[in-house]
Amino acid sequence: MPVSELLTRISSRELTEWEAFFLMQPFGHDRWDLGFAIVAQTIANVNRRRNHKRYQPKDFMPRWGTKGKLVQSEAEQLEIVEALNRAMGGADLRELD
Repeated sequence: MPVSELLTRISSRELTEWEAFFLMQPFGHDRWDLGFAIVAQTIANVNRRRNHKRYQPKDFMPRWGTKGKLVQSEAEQLEIVEALNRAMGGADLRELD
């Protein structure tokens, strides 16, 4: 729904109440990111080596910049994939070449 249509259908008071509700109980994509990060953390922790540090949900949360761009570098993304691969007992097939 376009913002202009929203503003014709909802009062300022109701919009403010929704904003307050969101601050207390977030919903939408931000909340989904956290939920999926918790699932990924659980899977990674179940499959990690005993001497490896426990993963936290923040390890799997995307970090977005101010313009909606992911601020993780390619090297950081590769490091995460390699860590997950190790945690799940995978082999690094790049080393076979």
